[in-house]
Amino acid sequence: MPGGKGDQTALGLTGKPLLYFTSVFVSLGVFLFGYDQGVMSGIITGPYFKAYYNNPTRAEIGTMVAILEVGAFISSLIVGRVGDIIGRRRTILYGSMIFVVGGALQTFSTGIVTMILGRIIAGLGVGALSTIVPVYQSEISPPHNRGKLACIEFTGNIVGYASSVWVDYACTWIESDYSWRTPLFMQCVMGFLLAVGSTVISESPRWLLDNDHDEEGIRVIANLHGGGDTNNEKARQEFREIKLNVLLTRQEGERSYSEMWKRYKKRLIIAMSSQAFAQLNGINVISYYAPLVFEQAGWIGRDAILMTGINGIVYVASTIPPWYLVDKWGRRPILLSGAVVMVLALSAISGLMYINIPQTPGLVVLSVVIYNAFFGYSWGPVPWLYPPEILPLSIRAKGASLSTATNWAFNWAVGEVTPVLQELITWRLYLMHAFFCACSFVLVYFVYPETKGVQLEDMDAIFGDHYTQEGQSTDREALLPRSRHRSPIEGHHLEPPVMDEPRNSLAGSGGFFSRMFANKNNESGGDYRRLEAGAGD
Repeated sequence: MPGGKGDQTALGLTGKPLLYFTSVFVSLGVFLFGYDQGVMSGIITGPYFKAYYNNPTRAEIGTMVAILEVGAFISSLIVGRVGDIIGRRRTILYGSMIFVVGGALQTFSTGIVTMILGRIIAGLGVGALSTIVPVYQSEISPPHNRGKLACIEFTGNIVGYASSVWVDYACTWIESDYSWRTPLFMQCVMGFLLAVGSTVISESPRWLLDNDHDEEGIRVIANLHGGGDTNNEKARQEFREIKLNVLLTRQEGERSYSEMWKRYKKRLIIAMSSQAFAQLNGINVISYYAPLVFEQAGWIGRDAILMTGINGIVYVASTIPPWYLVDKWGRRPILLSGAVVMVLALSAISGLMYINIPQTPGLVVLSVVIYNAFFGYSWGPVPWLYPPEILPLSIRAKGASLSTATNWAFNWAVGEVTPVLQELITWRLYLMHAFFCACSFVLVYFVYPETKGVQLEDMDAIFGDHYTQEGQSTDREALLPRSRHRSPIEGHHLEPPVMDEPRNSLAGSGGFFSRMFANKNNESGGDYRRLEAGAGD
C-alpha cells in the first residue's frame, strides 16, 4: 500500500509525547482562567488599589471582580457554534487574542469604567477558552487516559490561580500603582504565549473528520495514536470508528439547539448541573475572596494574601491525585467523596467564625485548606471532564457551550453577591454552601452514570438516546460516498485515505496567516483538503 510514514508535527513529536505536550500546552487556556480568577483577590485588598479607585464599596468590588463572568457567559454561548465552523484550534487562537486585549485594558485602567470594560473583554476570551479547550482535550485523548489528561488540564487552571496569588503577594512590596498593574499585565504575557502556541498544535481529528477533511484527519490521528504512520492499524481503526459515528450522526438531521435539547436532555442536564454545583459548592468564595475570608477570620493585610498563597500551593497539589485516580476509581466515587469532605470543611469554617475563639484564625486556615484540597481533587476537575465526554460529536461544542455558560452564570452570581453576603450573614454564608455540597452528593448518587474507559463514540450505549430520523437508513453502505465503496482492504468500508506523499501537517507555523484567514472550503484545498466524490476511485 502506498503511504507509510505520515507527517511529523512541527515539534517532531508523535504518540504519547505529542499527546502530553499538547495537553500541557492547551492548559495555558485554563491557566488564564485560573489566573484571572485569583489575580483580583490580592489586588482588591491592596492600599494603592483602594486609593486609586477611591476606596471602592463592597458592591463596586463585587462588580469589578464578577463582571468578567458576564463576558465569559456571552462568549461561551456563542463559541459552541463558532468552534463547529472554524475549528477548535482557531477558536483557541482568537480567544487568546481577545484575552490579551482585555488584559491590556485592565493593566492601563484609568478608572472603574475602563477596569470593568477590560474585565468584560477578558471574560469574552476566557469564556471562549474555557469552553473549547475541554472539548479539544476530550477529542484528542484516548479513552483509557482521557480523564487523566483532562485532570492535567485542570491542574493548569489551579496553577494559574496559585500563580496569581503569589504574584499579588510579591507585588505588595512595590510601593506604587505598579503593585496592582504588574499582576494584571502578566495576563497579557500568558495570553500571547497561548496565541503563538495555537499555531503549532494540531486540529482536533474529530472536527476534521466531521468536516470531511479526511486526509488531515488520518494524519493527525496517526501522529497522536500511530507513531506518525498513516498505515498503523490502530490509527486506521480509530479513523473508521470516528468516521462511522460522523456518518451515522448526519442522518439525525439539523443539529439545532432545540433539537439538541429534545434529543439529549438528560446529557445536557447532567453537563449543566455539574458546572452549576461546581460554583454553588462554594469555591469562588475562596478563589475570588480568600484574603477577605482570612481577614474576616483575623489575618490582616499582607498576611491574608500570604495565607491565600499557602492555600494555593495545597490547592495545586490536590489536583495531582486525580491524574491517577479518575481513570481507576471512576468519576462518581471522586465526586461523592469530595462532596462529603467539603460539607464538613465548610461547616467547620462557619462554626469557627461563630464561636470566635483565639484559635479561630489558624483553624479557619486549616479548614479552608482542607476544603480547597478536596474541591481540587473532585468538583474542580471532573465537571470540566464530564460534559464534553458524555456529549455526542454532533452537539459536543454546542452542549459544552451551554454547560460552560452555566458555569459562568453561577460564577457571576456567586462572585457578585459574596462580598455583600459576607457582611450581611457573615458565618452563615459557609453553611449555605455546605448545603449545596450535600445536594450535589444526592444528585451524583442518583443521576450521574460512570463513564471511565468508555470510548466517546460508545456513550450512546450508556444513555440509550441515540436514534436517527424515521425512515432513514443507518446501513454503512448507504452512508458512504460512492468513492469509498471500493475499499483497498477487503471487508472495510470506512477506509482512511491513502497517502501517496507527505505534505505539511496542520502543525507548524509556516504559512500561518494564509491558513488562519483562508476560506476552509477553498476549491484548491488549502490547509484542510476535502476528499471529493471519486477521489478514491
